Amino acid sequence: MTKLDELIAVAHKLRQPGGCPWDAEQTHDSLTKYLIEEAYELVDAIESGNRDEVLEELGDVLYQVIFHSDLAATGSLGEKFDIEDVAELSAKKMMGRHPHVFGNEEELQKFAATTGDEVMANWDDHKKKEKPHRESILDGIPQGMPALALADKILGKAEKIGLLDADAPGPFSVTSEEELGAILLAIVSSGRAAGLDSERALRSALKALQVEIREVELADASNAGVIAIPTEE
Repeated sequence: MTKLDELIAVAHKLRQPGGCPWDAEQTHDSLTKYLIEEAYELVDAIESGNRDEVLEELGDVLYQVIFHSDLAATGSLGEKFDIEDVAELSAKKMMGRHPHVFGNEEELQKFAATTGDEVMANWDDHKKKEKPHRESILDGIPQGMPALALADKILGKAEKIGLLDADAPGPFSVTSEEELGAILLAIVSSGRAAGLDSERALRSALKALQVEIREVELADASNAGVIAIPTEE
């Protein structure tokens, strides 16, 4: 038995009769907050550069994946699946998104890449094959992301369809993250002084931008005589 198999067995035993009552009571929904918390703790550990902390927090995130998979093996989400199914699907997805590594001879030549930028140039095409039913480049973006991360993601989408110019200078001239952080802090401080919620304000602006993006997509689709625009996600 590998150490991974041992961890899977531990999670399973904790949820069985005679195991841990708390574990047995959990659902996918009740575990969501712990998954988010563990992910943020891993981010903190990575930023600290502490090897032991990263090791521990990776384990906590891995356990969450195993826990949810063990729940799903009971049919909690309909048709049963387990950690092996999760691993199989993930491997298949990664191989499909990396034809420059796992593809046939034709794909190896077509998608040959020696830099990360060259890989990303083809990334959208690889993902389109997975989600052909999606109609917008925005489909699949989790709206629950922190507002700043969501803003970065959506601005990138706006640039891809030409709504924004990726090479145009921004409204603020910044040369470092330290300087950018100070500006962001000042903006939040100004919002607080005016009794405004910076998170909500940014999300509101992002909703408006997403409406613009979808309008551009619809116009482009109409001009091209097609119904749907494949998505990256």
